[in-house]
Amino acid sequence: MNSVRVLQAGLYTTIQDLGRFGYQKYGVIVSGPMDAYSLRIANLLVGNEEEEAVIEMALAGATLQFKESHVIAITGGDLTPKLDGKPVPMWRPILVRKGSVLQFQFAIKGCYAYVSFAGGIHVPKIMDSKSTYVRAGIGGYGGRTLQKGDTFACGDRSPIAEALVHQLERASDYLPWSVNPSPLISFHNHSFIRIMKGNEFEQFDKESKYAFFHENYTITTQSDRMGYRLTGLLLSLTEKFDMLSEAVTFGTVQVPPNGQPIILMADSQTTGGYPKIAQVISADLATLAQTQPNTSVRFQEVRLEEAEAILLEHKRILQQIAARIKWKVLG
Repeated sequence: MNSVRVLQAGLYTTIQDLGRFGYQKYGVIVSGPMDAYSLRIANLLVGNEEEEAVIEMALAGATLQFKESHVIAITGGDLTPKLDGKPVPMWRPILVRKGSVLQFQFAIKGCYAYVSFAGGIHVPKIMDSKSTYVRAGIGGYGGRTLQKGDTFACGDRSPIAEALVHQLERASDYLPWSVNPSPLISFHNHSFIRIMKGNEFEQFDKESKYAFFHENYTITTQSDRMGYRLTGLLLSLTEKFDMLSEAVTFGTVQVPPNGQPIILMADSQTTGGYPKIAQVISADLATLAQTQPNTSVRFQEVRLEEAEAILLEHKRILQQIAARIKWKVLG
């Protein structure tokens, strides 16, 4: 049964799971969430597996009507969510009653918000993923952004979700506890983003290498799920050279001929032919994604060993969050 209806679509609203892995060698991009930590936590809060599909909204959110009661969670950037006209809390399970309307507005903190549904979103998998890749027209809701009038169904609730329903009915729809995302994600603008030097870092001149680590770079409004375009001091090579296209990924920092860096994001291509000055560490991709346009970032170098240690610590924190949610719900 199609139990959720889209009343207003928002700026760019798609269905995303953790992504479409294993097909990059065929030129198929990964897609998936801009902020994977928020997606994972949203799913944990409603008793889903971490990789289940959710709704992702960018900067200006959608309006949804519920034709049946649902357990949901809202995470990520603060797009001022309201349920039946009243502010609704984030980062906790919520019971939405039949007929209710969930409305998102403009982002006051962060960029991307996520809504999970107990049981997940019932859409077909394409190449092992429900993630939407709009440019190829695959995944999600017919391979496109959600539009006014679209409806979708949710799957079967897990035992944790069923236990949540009983708790929420006794607690007047909200539970008194929530998840604190700050150990994993920063929603403050002017963030420090940790990077490792890219393959062509040493090909840039001395002034450019210094500027990359000591100057602010501003995320422009021409940024999207494919890439964040930056503006700041121009970065120049010591001398031009021919470069074959090489594999790139989420977080690769390329420098095109205009000297202004581009950070490849969740919908980035699989190969690129521009010099790679840096690679954003995996643990900081969520913070980068949540940094709003017209605000600045600074880059901080870390070694591979440090990047691995930070990522392992983040994985440990996620495991703790999952265990605590399960304990709070099931005891």
